[in-house]
Amino acid sequence: MTDQRLLARITYDPEIFGGKPIIRGMRISVESILSLLAQGESAEAIIDDHPELEPDDIRACLTYAHAVIARDSLDAVRRTRQAT
Repeated sequence: MTDQRLLARITYDPEIFGGKPIIRGMRISVESILSLLAQGESAEAIIDDHPELEPDDIRACLTYAHAVIARDSLDAVRRTRQAT
């Protein structure tokens, strides 16, 4: 599946999580999936816990994260963290 098709799975709705990116209009945020992956959860375990998700939804979250950080730099993140 192409990046564009994967990214089409990521939507937003101002009524759900304040407009944060969500998966296919569901009440599952990209942020929560990325957090689970960062904590070491496998894609399979996440899908087991959320059977409405598909493997391409997990890939879509990773593709979205890549698209966002590809436009940023680690230095920008470090400067923001040091300022707080």
